Amino acid sequence: MVLRSGCGMGVLGDLRAGSLEVTLAQTEEDVQAALSLRYRVFYEEMGARPTPEMAARKQDFDAYDEIADHLLVIDHAQGTGPERVVGCYRLMRREHAAYIGRFYSADEYDLTPILAMDGNVMELGRSCVDASHRNRSSMQMLWRGIAAYAHRHEIDLMFGCASLHGTDPAVLAAQLSYLYHYHLASLSLRPRAVPERYCPMNLIAAEALDARRTMSLLPPLIKGYLRLGGFFGDGAVIDHQFNTTDVCVIVKTDLITDKYNKHYDRTARDLDL
Repeated sequence: MVLRSGCGMGVLGDLRAGSLEVTLAQTEEDVQAALSLRYRVFYEEMGARPTPEMAARKQDFDAYDEIADHLLVIDHAQGTGPERVVGCYRLMRREHAAYIGRFYSADEYDLTPILAMDGNVMELGRSCVDASHRNRSSMQMLWRGIAAYAHRHEIDLMFGCASLHGTDPAVLAAQLSYLYHYHLASLSLRPRAVPERYCPMNLIAAEALDARRTMSLLPPLIKGYLRLGGFFGDGAVIDHQFNTTDVCVIVKTDLITDKYNKHYDRTARDLDL
């Protein structure tokens, strides 16, 4: 069953800059190109561990891909084949998750506070950009696409798992502690890592942290969420398949409002990719 919006420009509007365009996947070929891009970045570059079927297909995939919307950055200078897809994000609204019975993040976090909201919520996931396009322009297009999609669907809150590279919390203690002490979500909206996967984030006392230096160590995507007013759930989760330590990020879209372009542009400008 496919629930994808499949209307591309009709949903997002005309979002182009030079040879780059951001749109929703409109064909199965578009989706397959995104899955291949994800495999190159996550498995061949970042050291994730593919299943035998993923390795054979050279694609990253799961059951959620069949019902989610796929936001794509396309570089028309790359031709008309799959190589033109140079960036992607997987977007899942509440109605998407209903067909599977859960959001992807529910494998790692108790999302009860988020799901209890009356408004529209959207899960962000599987974000990646091809190594050849990790620059301000590509990131601007992804952020603008997310903002346009959230506006079109009247999303009140966005959330998802963001990753720190590596699986040793001790090595990541400063980053995890910084997020815990300075950017923990309010209790009414705070997801918590599921008990069997919960790893404490409060590993270093706040007074022992160099907050400015630690902020600079965070991955570009997490820094981007922070600049948009994002905050985080309680507990980190080790994902051995993806060779990452995950945290749950939450962004209220009312923090973006009608000035979202300025916020997203600044995020992309400040990213060190």
